[in-house]
Amino acid sequence: MSFKSRKIKFSISDLSLFYGDKQALFGVDLDILEQEVTALIGPSGCGKSSFLRCLNRMNDKIDNIQIKGQIALDGMDIYDRSLDIVRLRARVGMVFQKPNPFPKSIFDNVAYGPRIHGMANNAKDLDAIVHKSLQRAGLWDEVKDRLDNPGTGLSGGQQQRLCIARAIAVNPEVILMDEPCSALDPIATAKVEKLIDELREKLTIVIVTHNLQQAARVSQKVAFFHMGKIVEAGDTAEIFTNPKDERTQDYLTGRYG
Repeated sequence: MSFKSRKIKFSISDLSLFYGDKQALFGVDLDILEQEVTALIGPSGCGKSSFLRCLNRMNDKIDNIQIKGQIALDGMDIYDRSLDIVRLRARVGMVFQKPNPFPKSIFDNVAYGPRIHGMANNAKDLDAIVHKSLQRAGLWDEVKDRLDNPGTGLSGGQQQRLCIARAIAVNPEVILMDEPCSALDPIATAKVEKLIDELREKLTIVIVTHNLQQAARVSQKVAFFHMGKIVEAGDTAEIFTNPKDERTQDYLTGRYG
């Protein structure tokens, strides 16, 4: 699919975010295209994760928060009062920095979402969803003989792929990933990166990463955040090889961050 034929999945315009009196985001504008990986990069505390959590309204859980501007998913304002937040979070899944499997069996971790959303008519349907999700997450061959074992007993890398399997089991359209490999070793990281590349064929992925090499490897688009604003955004190759803003250049060459 060519760049021109890709559809805008998320359109963010003039987004500002306040935690009480502290402003974390300032007038952010960004279009996120479907079936691409968009990497959010920038120094710690620059607003990347705050922005990411706006995309499935995870920030709603924080007291004294105020959001201005608009975020549209397929043209629909996700902050519209009539919106079903449970449905939104089924469409826009999330994978966190630290693997967080439920204290349940491997099977029940993946089956949890489909059960809640009534996606399976019977046990056979549920088995098929769990099997397919674990397969898509590249984990099936490693766990197929111990599905009744606790998910918390897996290695860190396996736990993160289990969390990805859990996220994709409800057929989301978008997956948000907040530093998904920061707690993993290089081998586990490579497996997750390979998985991201495979999932992109059907999903839109937005990833926060401090690892510039990872951003270069997995993403097609990059947005560089600095002090709550997007300094520049565009094609990954273009941003990394020919940044237009001096602040981007300084960050990419390690002068700060």
